[in-house]
Amino acid sequence: MITWLKLKPGQKGTKKLLAEHGDALVCIGYRYDEANRTRTKTVELAVEKTAWSPPARKFADDDLVPVRIGYAEKSLIESAKAAKDRWNPDMKLWFIRYGKMK
Repeated sequence: MITWLKLKPGQKGTKKLLAEHGDALVCIGYRYDEANRTRTKTVELAVEKTAWSPPARKFADDDLVPVRIGYAEKSLIESAKAAKDRWNPDMKLWFIRYGKMK
């Protein structure tokens, strides 16, 4: 089965379901089954909304965190050197500021 199309509420082809489900409508998708030659329309609905607060971050942006960079990853090593990150030869790890990590 292949998913070809995913529509957001308000796009062309969603107005009927948007009127039916309102703000609960998240998206509409279409799945195509070549073996059975069928198209299935799927609807994603939001069924519950509750308050949530994100967990506290484990590291501040300035904290040094250990990162293992393989010897063959030359471009990453050069990036670490250019950013003045620290290499610990005993542990064979780079120490990079958490805020710089992508």
